[in-house]
Amino acid sequence: MHAITIPTPGGPDALLWAEVPDPEPGEGEVLVEVAASAVNRADILQRQGHYAPPPGASPYPGLECSGRIAALGPGVSGWAVGDEVCALLSGGGYAEQVCVPAGQLLPVPDGLDVVTAAALPEVTATVWSNVFMIAHLRPGETLLVHGGGSGIGTMAVQLAKAVGARVAVTAGGKEKLEHCRELGADILIDYREQDFVEELHKVTGGVGADVILDIIGAKYLPRNVDALAVNGRLAIIGLQGGRKGELDLGKLLAKRAAVTATALRSRPLAEKAAIVAAVREHVWPLISGGRVRPVVDRTLPMRDAALAHRVVEESGHVGKVLLTT
Repeated sequence: MHAITIPTPGGPDALLWAEVPDPEPGEGEVLVEVAASAVNRADILQRQGHYAPPPGASPYPGLECSGRIAALGPGVSGWAVGDEVCALLSGGGYAEQVCVPAGQLLPVPDGLDVVTAAALPEVTATVWSNVFMIAHLRPGETLLVHGGGSGIGTMAVQLAKAVGARVAVTAGGKEKLEHCRELGADILIDYREQDFVEELHKVTGGVGADVILDIIGAKYLPRNVDALAVNGRLAIIGLQGGRKGELDLGKLLAKRAAVTATALRSRPLAEKAAIVAAVREHVWPLISGGRVRPVVDRTLPMRDAALAHRVVEESGHVGKVLLTT
């Protein structure tokens, strides 16, 4: 088969479409013929040499895919050759075929085509596990989403609105904020021109956000704590603004607040399977019913992965950038 390889870490041109050995499904795995994958920030870090795949994972980038089941490994039940699926991966999505643990498979939702389904696994699993399974966002509460125009952000806005929460977003520029408003965001903050702590307190009467979903990390840590409401929960899922920040424990104690930080890729198979099962139970009906939809900025041929990486690194996109085989 062919896959996007990284012979030497570096810029986008380090991605090379090359012939590689065909994968074979092991115990509890299925072989998926890939229709599409999607670009995630983790893929860029891997290309740069900063985020190696977990032991035993595919060496090729790509943390999600969609396609059709081509073969079943030993011990797999409940799936059949030819089923249209999408999948959460530890790697290998930028390829014509990939082996997937059966617990990380999802059916393509009703009403959605197989290519567009590639935009779903990583964002739905990340948002549902952090905002709902860990931070327990409830109806009537306020969620602040940093990077509202990203794949994660566009999904978080929709899911939070679907459960009856109020949503604030930060994004750069009027165009991205308008997209967020169309998805249901109630409070729009342009981080280039406004201070999100001041704006959030202004709109909430000084209360703040009950839950914050943060992709920035260290750069926003003190201000995120300032923006939290009493009993607030800060969920950190990215480090675009650095790894090390100062945390004022006094403020955290006074607010009886909590800070969590999670990664999805390195979790044990059982944890991933539990998250995927929860997504299928809670999120898939919302997608099939038309209340939540994947937001796709553009679709490019997989051999043009370098161009796709440039698009994502420039941050001019809204939602997901997909790669098709």
